[in-house]
Amino acid sequence: MDILTASSRLEALGNPTRLAIYRALVRAGGAGAPVGRLQELIGIPASTLSHHLAKLCGCGLVAQTREGTVLRCRANYPVMNELVGYLVDECCADAKAEPVSACGDAGCA
Repeated sequence: MDILTASSRLEALGNPTRLAIYRALVRAGGAGAPVGRLQELIGIPASTLSHHLAKLCGCGLVAQTREGTVLRCRANYPVMNELVGYLVDECCADAKAEPVSACGDAGCA
């Protein structure tokens, strides 16, 4: 992942409403959640939810599928894992030799 992709995804998650939506989808697991259920959980108007979902889908964090009249949203776990990996891949890489790394994990450095 490049820095522009990572920053776009982090920017999308930097909004409290979008972060709440994303966390709800992560909690929902692989089945995801219908848009109506997300609206109930988050407590925002449909148009506002649609705006935030468009941002999350646009950067690849969320995928949507149509099931008849239901629009189902799912967290894109491979993209989520890639973003988290990008953040921690080089944890403590530039740290001087320490008995315990800066992140508190002796095996990290």
